[in-house]
Amino acid sequence: MLETSARLLRLLSLLQAHREWSGPDLAERLGVTPRTVRRDVDKLRELGYPVNASPGTGGGYQLGAGAELPPLLLDDEEAVAVAVGLRTAAGNGVDGIGETSVRALAKLEQVLPSRLRRRIGALNAFTVPMLRGPGPTVDASVLTELANLCRDGEGLRFDYLDHGGSASRRTVEPHRLVCTERRWYLVAWDLDRADWRTFRADRVTPRPPHGPRFPPREPPAEDLAAYVSEGVSTRVYATSAVIRLQASAARAAQLVSPSAGVLEPVDEHSCLLRTGAGGLDVMVVHVMLLGIDFEVVEPVELTEHMRTARDRLSRALGDVP
Repeated sequence: MLETSARLLRLLSLLQAHREWSGPDLAERLGVTPRTVRRDVDKLRELGYPVNASPGTGGGYQLGAGAELPPLLLDDEEAVAVAVGLRTAAGNGVDGIGETSVRALAKLEQVLPSRLRRRIGALNAFTVPMLRGPGPTVDASVLTELANLCRDGEGLRFDYLDHGGSASRRTVEPHRLVCTERRWYLVAWDLDRADWRTFRADRVTPRPPHGPRFPPREPPAEDLAAYVSEGVSTRVYATSAVIRLQASAARAAQLVSPSAGVLEPVDEHSCLLRTGAGGLDVMVVHVMLLGIDFEVVEPVELTEHMRTARDRLSRALGDVP
């Protein structure tokens, strides 16, 4: 009986770890016959686990969604990763996720063995989070709704507020969600504008019903994170610039956030920053605050504005009569 129970737990763990298994593959993993696998699957179903089976040579077993969430089987490293993730979830820009994470963490820690509680406790006790101040958050239910529409390929209608507070009604084919720092963005094909657009998820108010379904389009870029970063840091502004930073791309990435510009490696000592601002004077301040030596690649007008700023500072310091 003990051997059978252990095998059922192992079978459940395999079904949770992989989307679909063939009968022979499960039998090989468990060291039993395919007939025993079928009997064990029936026992899991009796226990309330919705295990779906598809017939034929290409068929197999798949753990389906049930009316209740079944217990998850986690190894030590997975349990630690989940606990640490829940601890830090409050800073990811999803409204209400902090309280939900605390409740989930309390349930997890209640069933953790003492050795894992000690590991997680030490990590939490001797780690000081340095999070940004309060910023815009997106409702978790809206985020889930957008993700489901991206997955299912269903059209989305929503009200949208732009950065100036102007409202509009949009109809799009949602493609992907991208998270950068504390903000979430929806990348979608705008049907009215016949072009790709990026929308701040915290400014989206879905207006169901959704649909119809649509065939997937070729995305606007292979690297959607870089595409969104360029959009929110450069394309959205009237003034753009290319700056050569005297630092490697890896070091610059520690100082330049994805929402401040896109980095392009040049060599081990320098990289290019493509960025934008509301005007050239603002660009001067933006680049100076990076804290990295630089030279202007373009536009040439930015260099003149920097000279003007230098002279103004010199006069303020009394260096120039």
